[in-house]
Amino acid sequence: MSSPRPKPARQCLLLLGSNQGRREEHLRRALKGLAALPGARLLARSRVYETAPVGPPQRAFLNMAVRMSVALSPMGLLIEAKRLEALEGRRPGPRWGPRPLDIDLIDMAGARPRSPWLCLPHPLSAERLFALAPLAEVAPRWRLDGRTVAALAGQLKRGGGSVKILPARKGVFRS
Repeated sequence: MSSPRPKPARQCLLLLGSNQGRREEHLRRALKGLAALPGARLLARSRVYETAPVGPPQRAFLNMAVRMSVALSPMGLLIEAKRLEALEGRRPGPRWGPRPLDIDLIDMAGARPRSPWLCLPHPLSAERLFALAPLAEVAPRWRLDGRTVAALAGQLKRGGGSVKILPARKGVFRS
């Protein structure tokens, strides 16, 4: 009897965010959890950005982007992302409310799911500088909505958008 074939790994883009508790620690543990997924290989990660929240008044977010390959389906990766969020204390709450960890699947090569739970590419990513600025560091030529991430980020910056890059702090994000 032969064993089942492993799924081929596909590249994907993720955006990680946190605005509750020890924000850097939430992001660090998320990176560790993502690296442990089936067939996972972290290919690139951005610097950490501090960004204004969307929605109700709340603490600023720390955001970073990750380009990785993983041997999961888009829905499988979403389920794992939600599991990692729950491990960091995320509970159901208001849309765009504060959270210890948020992991958004922005895109996955060759996948175009459309469901109430997951649409790829992420429907709002091409309109948000807090997503595009870190994504442009890890995948500038990746295409969203027919344009490169770098071109989309440049357009929003020219329109007056800005995000703050946090200085690297020793020991928080070791390679």
